[in-house]
Amino acid sequence: METTILSTDLVDARVTPKGTLEHLSQEEIAKLLDSGQGGLYPLFRKCALAVLNSGSNIDDPRLIFEKYKDFEVRIIRQAWGIKLAIKNAPAAAFVDGEMIRGLKDHLFAVLRDVVFISNEIVESGRFDLHSSPSITNAVFYILRNARALEPQMRPNLVVCWGGHSIQRVEYDYTKKVGYELGLRSLDVCTGCGPGAMKGPMKGATIGHSKQRIINGRYLGITEPGIIAAEPPNPIVSQLVIMPDIEKRLEAFVRLGHGIVVFPGGAGTAEEILYLLGILLDPANKDLPFPVIFTGPADSAAYFEQIHEFIGKTLGPEAQSKYQIIVDDPGGVARAMVHGLASVRDYRRSHSDSYGFNWLLKIPLEFQLPFEVTHASMRNLKLSHDQPVHKRAADLRRAFSGIVAGNIKDYGVNAIEKLGPFELVGEESIMQPLDGLLRAFVAQGRMKLHGAQYTPCYRLVA
Repeated sequence: METTILSTDLVDARVTPKGTLEHLSQEEIAKLLDSGQGGLYPLFRKCALAVLNSGSNIDDPRLIFEKYKDFEVRIIRQAWGIKLAIKNAPAAAFVDGEMIRGLKDHLFAVLRDVVFISNEIVESGRFDLHSSPSITNAVFYILRNARALEPQMRPNLVVCWGGHSIQRVEYDYTKKVGYELGLRSLDVCTGCGPGAMKGPMKGATIGHSKQRIINGRYLGITEPGIIAAEPPNPIVSQLVIMPDIEKRLEAFVRLGHGIVVFPGGAGTAEEILYLLGILLDPANKDLPFPVIFTGPADSAAYFEQIHEFIGKTLGPEAQSKYQIIVDDPGGVARAMVHGLASVRDYRRSHSDSYGFNWLLKIPLEFQLPFEVTHASMRNLKLSHDQPVHKRAADLRRAFSGIVAGNIKDYGVNAIEKLGPFELVGEESIMQPLDGLLRAFVAQGRMKLHGAQYTPCYRLVA
């Protein structure tokens, strides 16, 4: 690798992937070099910068893009493959002139997924992205191309959800849970960012090491809209970029065999509502899927608030889809092992894949991308006048919009231009929603600690 250190903050480099990467066609290279509306360069540049900015304590993507406004990444074609020419990259991505190996792997994972999704999913004509089975097939193909599927492995992949902005005691607790999971030979999948996404992976590495497990999986799944605010943490051994938040969420529940939820903010609430909405669908009534909410003793009130919110908006059946275990990392791991045994028996008896949950029914309203605008947010149906799983779908969209207004560049720009999003609904839903959001703000769960938060939403009952 050729490196030029420009300053303490910036580095120029030429980077070659470790091992091999499929040759890119002239058309693919042209798309990656095209900075116009139809080209892939803006998307690839944004994701590449996010990867190289891993470890930053900034979660406003506009500040990151402004700080590194001169960052460039270009493809150089060689007889044996490709090389990336990088200019004005964050110096923290390099050690003694060498790019950190994990960041290099993440950089080429971005290249792999950006090219594959554009050519094979969006433009190939093979997938009808308005059809539920076709969307699921697209998710499968993206994961298979990224080599994220392990069909021969017994069910042992635990998805961990939680906030990127959490207290130190909560972060330490996520590590303890990850450690207990690792001791029991369970692998970890997260949204790949900091906070509750990093902690379980960090703990699992120690548990795996003690058990002399050398092939432990630390799978990170992200999407372009969120990657700048939540860049992949260094523990991630497999990184996958999905096209949008909906396909990212589907990847979690298709790949994962069970889910652990740690304290978080709007993004975690979105994930919870997505999952509950799916599990409440009558088609999934008998399908085992262990879900555990957990945190340290100091976070007990957080889960009481979440539990109360779910009860008031979705009802007791939704509350029955998970268990809450407070301040007991070993208990969480034991409960998950017990739940995974049911998953294994069910998959075996129904001839379903261990590596990809084909039997799980995901309604189309959970799969179609939600375009966050002021109009779409105001038009959400936040009332008890629709089936519970559809109500969960619109509540999920409400939190998705809040996430966009908090940390996605297009959402932040829309809020600055037109003011807060308005959410309109019946009082029986808006009141508990208001209480939950106020608690998130008071507890500092909307932004990284130390940053003042201005709500991007206004509730209208």
